[in-house]
Amino acid sequence: MALAFFVLLLLLAPVVVVSQPGFLSIDCGLDDSYSGYTDKITGIVYVSDGPYIDSGENRRIAPNLESSWLYRQHTLRSFPSGMRNCYALPTVADTKYLVRASFAYGNYDGTNSSSLSFDLRLGPNYWDTVYTDATMNFVIEAIFVAWAGWAPVCLVNTGRGTPFMSALELRQLGDALYPLVVPGLIISTYARENMGSSDSITRYPDDRYDRYWWPMVMASSRWVNESTERTIQPDTNFAVPSPILQTAVAATVNDTALTAITWQYRSSSFMTYLHFADFQDTQIRRFDINTNENQSGPTLKSYSPSYMASSTVYTENYTSTDGNYNITLSASATSVLPPMINALEIYVRVPYESPTTLPEDFDAIMAIKIEYGVKKNWMGDPCFPTKYAWDGVKCSNTSGNTTRITSLDLTNSYLHGAISKNFTLLTALENLDLSHNNLSGSVPDSLLSLPSLRVLNVSGNQLSDNSLCKSYTGSLTFRYDYDVSTCKPSSSPPRNKAIIVVSVVVPVLVVVVLLLAYFIWREKRKRNVQPVSTHDLTTDSQFDNAPSSHEGNQKKSDNRRFTYKELEVLTNNFKKLIGQGGFGPVYYGRLEDDTEVAVKMRSESSSHGLDEFLSEVQSLTKVHHRNLVSLIGYCWEKDHLALVYEYMSHGSLFDHLRGKNDAAEALNWRTRVHVVLEAAQGLDYLHKGCNLPIVHRDVKTSNILMGQKLQAKIGDFGLSKTYLSDTQTHISATAAGTAGYMDPEYYLTGRLTESSDVYSFGVVLLEVATGMPPIVPGHGHIIQRVKQKIATGDIGSIADLQLGSAYDISSMWKVIDTAMTCTADSAAQRPTMATVVIQLKESLALEESREKDSSIRASRGSDIEAMVSTFHPLAR
Repeated sequence: MALAFFVLLLLLAPVVVVSQPGFLSIDCGLDDSYSGYTDKITGIVYVSDGPYIDSGENRRIAPNLESSWLYRQHTLRSFPSGMRNCYALPTVADTKYLVRASFAYGNYDGTNSSSLSFDLRLGPNYWDTVYTDATMNFVIEAIFVAWAGWAPVCLVNTGRGTPFMSALELRQLGDALYPLVVPGLIISTYARENMGSSDSITRYPDDRYDRYWWPMVMASSRWVNESTERTIQPDTNFAVPSPILQTAVAATVNDTALTAITWQYRSSSFMTYLHFADFQDTQIRRFDINTNENQSGPTLKSYSPSYMASSTVYTENYTSTDGNYNITLSASATSVLPPMINALEIYVRVPYESPTTLPEDFDAIMAIKIEYGVKKNWMGDPCFPTKYAWDGVKCSNTSGNTTRITSLDLTNSYLHGAISKNFTLLTALENLDLSHNNLSGSVPDSLLSLPSLRVLNVSGNQLSDNSLCKSYTGSLTFRYDYDVSTCKPSSSPPRNKAIIVVSVVVPVLVVVVLLLAYFIWREKRKRNVQPVSTHDLTTDSQFDNAPSSHEGNQKKSDNRRFTYKELEVLTNNFKKLIGQGGFGPVYYGRLEDDTEVAVKMRSESSSHGLDEFLSEVQSLTKVHHRNLVSLIGYCWEKDHLALVYEYMSHGSLFDHLRGKNDAAEALNWRTRVHVVLEAAQGLDYLHKGCNLPIVHRDVKTSNILMGQKLQAKIGDFGLSKTYLSDTQTHISATAAGTAGYMDPEYYLTGRLTESSDVYSFGVVLLEVATGMPPIVPGHGHIIQRVKQKIATGDIGSIADLQLGSAYDISSMWKVIDTAMTCTADSAAQRPTMATVVIQLKESLALEESREKDSSIRASRGSDIEAMVSTFHPLAR
């Protein structure tokens, strides 16, 4: 049942800003480019609804109403088109949730409508009917057990006004809460009252699940308000907040009965929860609990509430023949004190009226939708109600009550990229039409494993392989570029073996000959490119003006020396700027053989001088490792200093965490761990793999670069230092680095060791886990922020919200623990990079194991990272 209330009550609540693991709070109609905001009253973080809905229009309430206390959200999403429009909320199957929807009309359409009405559905099932006007904020709640990886919330136009929504909130509940709520049952909130209180609504953070506890709607002159400040022991099965238990109403001394609530409602079945905690122990308190007194309703005799501890009495099915309901407490004959009650909850039972699509099929089709960005009308449950079934999706009851997706038509749907392996998760699929899209690559062999697939149409794409029949053992009609072939099991007679061998061996020999010719040509070309020696750097006349103090520091280099003119040519006159650092701008370029390069030019305003330039050249000519950026060459020509690197096409780790790349490109947890593992291997090589150990001195996310396949490499060696001997334990150097990453011990003492890089890398690990920068103004350093959250044992309050729940808890903890040891105050307490590499390998193995062994939802975890998700496991 709907709960209409005045927001003024909420404005009286204190402002508390804390983390909200298991919360998803959506401000509907908020612009997608807006990163969200923290509610000033509750401290809850709200985000845009863009990632969760494919339809509707962003609207705003009338300007003259924005200052009104009635409207907490000034934006809303309106749905003038379509009979049904649905949000898709990410859930975990078999997990209990509270979902709350808010509707504040605010004359957003300028019509001053006095009555709007439309239906709301949770999945395919009717939830409630929304009635609203300009004088109220209409709120409805429901509690349910998620049946799949998504919970659709749908607005249905019933012809009585345009549906809209102001806010949508999802709260993950504890497993023990509301034990009567099981899969196949929804309960919709009719009332939740804090008896004895008339001040304001109690919600988060007093209630960690953010349930709304309304003050008494109607009080009685025959009641007495009671309260205490003493602590009352809660009941973990119902988790009633302490402030709720500390107030109560009792019948007056002259009355022996207390009617807690009365209501009228159409024929329905209710579930009720009555909460008690007696904080007056002077005399005996005992009473009967009657539902529909004098109408033979359920009765509990001689109930005595616990002293200073919460207890709950509930009814599973409460019905009335005439639509009139009441709950009355009547004193027993032996009772001295009158009846009392602290709080009550009443819910309408809403059984599932429609079947649902098999959860595995639902999750698979959602993964396909997200991967390809399919719009169409793909909202709500794919199969039900049948009049709203998704375009191109056909379902059938394959066995018993199990409804499966058996046919999928995605012709002319603007699909691009490879054919997704998510199609193979639709194991009951009989017909699949992917024709006339822009798909590329080959047809996956895994499609052949579908036991029921009979027709596959991939014509009109850019596919490179039509040999689908090569390993098929069933019967399949296969359409490829307008040709129809029928795959059937066959075996080649012996006489065909020679033909097969020839057809395979000859092309291979041709390829080998071509490769051999290419390598011979490349070796000849290399001989024509002479390496630059020390002599080239110190005696060439064009360097006569170079400071002599640097001449002895330049070691022999095998890298190419470019002229400034050559740099102009290979960068197309410095046309494409791809970055900007402390040394100067970075430009994109191509060598003569089309090798992509990044050219870092020293700017006149750069604080980096010849020292840093030579340091980087020296460092990179001595080290060669797959996880270190390769130096291709340099330019030192009069006033022109430049470094030419291999081009890292996917930018830096910083870009992916919160820089250039938008949220839709956020890295999943496995990729993040893999990236930092490779970076750690690069640092470990610098520290121990070189003839003389090198300390990088500027380890940070913007210096971890990523190549075509997201291979990570350490870059920017401008501040690096080399040990002079194997026996040297540290280097004395002026502190240098980046704020937030710099080792405090090194900063204070000037003693530079490998552990200084370890400290900086620990900060990088915390960034990767949390998604937050090292320093947030007003909130301190990331190490201190994480330490405070570690004490709670709540990994969900630490992990990046963009990860949702798609990570192995132990893997996440291992990275956090490794980061904290890396950032120990004393360098002696920090691990070596070799130890860090081992820890990260273990973390990666844990996450990869989760992906392999988890359900279909987890296997598509990387696909849903684009969707901002905020559900987190709660404990180690």
